[in-house]
Amino acid sequence: MSASFRPDIEGLRALAVSGVIAFHFGLSDLPGGFTGVDIFFVISGYLITGQLLREIDDTGRLDLWRFYARRARRLLPASLFVILATLVAGYFILAPEEQSLYSKGAMFASAYAINFWLIRWSFDYFAPDAANNPFIHFWSLSVEEQFYLAWPALLLLAAWLRPGRRAAILVIGLAGVVSFAVCAWLTEISQPWAFYFSPLRAWEFAAGGLATMAPAGFWRQRPQLGAACGWLGLALIAGAYLIFSEDAPFPGVMALVPVAGAVLLLLSGSGNMQKGPSAVLSLPPLQWLGKLSYSLYLWHWPVIVYAAMMVPELSLADRLGCLALTLALSIFTYNFIENPIRRNGWLMANAARALVPAVLLTGTGVAAAYANARLAVHDIDPQQRIIAESAALPSTARAGGCILDFEDVTPKPCVFGPRNAEGSIALFGDSHADHWSTPLIAAAEKHNYRVLTWLKSSCRASQLTIWVTKLKRDYTECDQWRAQSIKEIIAARPSLVVISEIALASSRKMSPNAKVSDSQDAEWRAGLRATIEAFSQAGLKVAFIRDVPFNDEQVDTCVARALWRGQTPSLCDQTRAYAANDAAAAVERDIVRSIPNASYVDMTDQFCDAQTCRVFIGGRLAYRDRHHMATPFARTLERPLERALFSNMVTAAVK
Repeated sequence: MSASFRPDIEGLRALAVSGVIAFHFGLSDLPGGFTGVDIFFVISGYLITGQLLREIDDTGRLDLWRFYARRARRLLPASLFVILATLVAGYFILAPEEQSLYSKGAMFASAYAINFWLIRWSFDYFAPDAANNPFIHFWSLSVEEQFYLAWPALLLLAAWLRPGRRAAILVIGLAGVVSFAVCAWLTEISQPWAFYFSPLRAWEFAAGGLATMAPAGFWRQRPQLGAACGWLGLALIAGAYLIFSEDAPFPGVMALVPVAGAVLLLLSGSGNMQKGPSAVLSLPPLQWLGKLSYSLYLWHWPVIVYAAMMVPELSLADRLGCLALTLALSIFTYNFIENPIRRNGWLMANAARALVPAVLLTGTGVAAAYANARLAVHDIDPQQRIIAESAALPSTARAGGCILDFEDVTPKPCVFGPRNAEGSIALFGDSHADHWSTPLIAAAEKHNYRVLTWLKSSCRASQLTIWVTKLKRDYTECDQWRAQSIKEIIAARPSLVVISEIALASSRKMSPNAKVSDSQDAEWRAGLRATIEAFSQAGLKVAFIRDVPFNDEQVDTCVARALWRGQTPSLCDQTRAYAANDAAAAVERDIVRSIPNASYVDMTDQFCDAQTCRVFIGGRLAYRDRHHMATPFARTLERPLERALFSNMVTAAVK
């Protein structure tokens, strides 16, 4: 063991990985355990900056090849082993289309670039659920590898400008301040960029880098101050673990808490090796976990993701079993792959001996993942292909690019049907209005009506300010767009305004940890009434289509997995009591019917009988995900929708 080994840092690694695993496994009430990743970033910044600056001080230069060889020996073998093992396990657990999709994630993970893939994923409203991606945790390793590429150049720049630590402090500090400022700004307006984009996480590495500049003698001479700082650091990390949640706007300013906690612990440990919190972090159990922390991080996510796919409702015993499996896999990986290769004398002899295999390993991972992505969907079962095509087929409006993104505030209505039509119908709402566009446009053309659409992702037609998970803030763009859209629809004077939106009960099921209050219900009722009355008072007829039933799982993947395993799609069905929420719909129906010129259209019986709501109906996939209709099935609802909307269009309010 190196004379410079810091047992407190090993213990801090254990603290970081324990928070991440506890958060993902749900073994304790640590809603902010995900901030353990930020602690890892600070540790990396501290250690790498210290190593590089010492080399610059001693030799006046940096042997970058040697530096990258060390990183390659440390990180690549274990990560590639886990990636390949996860791909193999996926064959037995995932449906073919899932295997293909997540193999692309493995390809980016192998090249340490998955964070860029996830940025794009995050802005796709219809992207598959990220919680099912067994490679998503590689985003932090990608950010770290990208840091390793850029950081040496920054330190060399500082040394070139002026030898000594002052220039390094100035350059690192400036980079950290700029990174933090942009990160805090983007967290409020475009959180995925702030979360995944490596330059916007550089300030966390910079914080660790600046901590390594503090003279250890200062802390050795002030043990009581060091211990106090250490305890404060532990308190900050504990506070982040206990108080933060994934629904909060993160990283931004909030990330200062775990970052500051980690910095204080590192400073404390530099002069108080066996006192205060340093002594706690040096305890044998934490040392053991710290040694395994890298392998634990690699393994824990695919283990819990695959377990949840096979047993959707994991019990405490199931989760403890997953923890035991994660420990076993990590011990094996550390003892037989990670540590032996890292300490291999032949590989350590010169940089080329490590870097050439590293390039080959990276290429192997990319090639294997790419091949798996292609082979998974090559010559697949026709039913699997139908399911995949049904889920992928966009609605008529979405295919025309008519659904506005989150940031858009200016309405951009689309027109479908003959320009010389005798009348028009306005379709207004969120993506749950959009999935009716296919049958509505087809039915309207039969009656010589054109359809004008005002559609925006996650934006209710009801006048209600909502909080959006993807943005981690109130959806103010929706409020602006909605107000302008209502004005434009009234000015267009359509023969009928068709409204639909995600049910309030369904949106709450998607965010089960969100607080629910009577005032929210009252605001929703008032918002729904306000929107419909705005059209009614303008002399327009309104038809409000009840939302489709909600499903606990991604229906396309659930059905595809069932068929892949030789099971029946009915395993994915839901009880009507849960999926349809008839009591809440009754409140909605009463509000709509109490307003002149407004009617309530209920298609729930197309999905459900008295007890069960089906997901595979008439040999067709009913949903593309948990709550959006699959377009081929939506087409089958043209006739019932036509009867509901057009039977009395001319003479009376729609029934």
